[in-house]
Amino acid sequence: MANIIQSAQAILAQIDGSICCAIVDSTSGMILAQAGSGIDLELAAAGNTEVVRSKLKTMRSLGLNDAIEDILITLGKQYHIIRPMVKQEGLFIYVVLDKPKSNLALARRKISDIESEITV
Repeated sequence: MANIIQSAQAILAQIDGSICCAIVDSTSGMILAQAGSGIDLELAAAGNTEVVRSKLKTMRSLGLNDAIEDILITLGKQYHIIRPMVKQEGLFIYVVLDKPKSNLALARRKISDIESEITV
């Protein structure tokens, strides 16, 4: 089991093309751990907290009895992955990938593997 700070560092070290990442409390939008640089992670954490809340609200309105596995935002040069944590309700992993240097399928798989090892 890895602690939360080690997990953020592991995401950067183990995922090709990763630029930065954060583990975020979706109730407050606050970052619990972060690694890397390149974007304002505080601003991104707060904004992506709203994305998660909005999607959950929409799912409730639609009567969907399901859970978010991840949310993918594809930009011209980057992938942004938001993955709500299964074992730690109220937290999500946020990862920014350099699109040309990353493999999206492998990154999603690795984030899932690392998530299962995180302890808070």
